[in-house]
Amino acid sequence: MARQAKEPKRIKTYLRRGDRVRVMRGRDAGKEGTILRVDRKRGRVIVEGVNLRKRHMPPRGGEPGQIVTFEAPIHVSNVMLLDPTDGRPTRVRFRRNPDGTKDRIAVRSGAVIPKATN
Repeated sequence: MARQAKEPKRIKTYLRRGDRVRVMRGRDAGKEGTILRVDRKRGRVIVEGVNLRKRHMPPRGGEPGQIVTFEAPIHVSNVMLLDPTDGRPTRVRFRRNPDGTKDRIAVRSGAVIPKATN
């Protein structure tokens, strides 16, 4: 009998593309940036200008080899959303509106965190 691959558990996150975050742990702790991509299946985010890696690309198609710098993913537990009022890291709560939509609320100030415009 063949073993079936177990699907990874999705990690719930309140982070969205375009949010401003601060890295709290790791080599880049203290750096701030904007989220470029959220990988909900793996529970990771890619933050602009943070966790930079270099990859050596071999020559191909007549082009010379080069070194490419790119942002590597960071686990969502290592970043915190920035409060829109004072720019400091905050936890997030949700509030349901009478019309049924949910708002993200900054615990630090009580301000509504706006949806990012991309």
